[in-house]
Amino acid sequence: QVPLLESGGDLVQPGRSLRLSCVASGFEFWAHPMSWVRQTPGKGLEWVALISSDGTYTEYADSAKGRFTASRKNAENALYLQMNSLATEDTGIYYCTTGNQRTPARSAGYWGRGTQVTVSS
Repeated sequence: QVPLLESGGDLVQPGRSLRLSCVASGFEFWAHPMSWVRQTPGKGLEWVALISSDGTYTEYADSAKGRFTASRKNAENALYLQMNSLATEDTGIYYCTTGNQRTPARSAGYWGRGTQVTVSS
């Protein structure tokens, strides 16, 4: 059973919005801070957002501030990333991961398989 499963990625035009979802299973989701990390073309892994275990605290990369919002519903083992005003540089594979991934490390925590976001006109 995959511990984290992302969905919601799509091909959208610049300026549009997308909402990514991540469903957790097989571990105590409510106990973990969660991160969104993306892998963009030509770059390595880039941390996007962090949300505390209870959802009361969030933190964002400069590239995401003011445009992206992370949220979670612990009763549903679900994590979300609302992305507004998307730009071409937001294109990439988006992963949900457990823990603080400000310096992303595949060897740390659980990772989903990712969902592809493509922003193009």
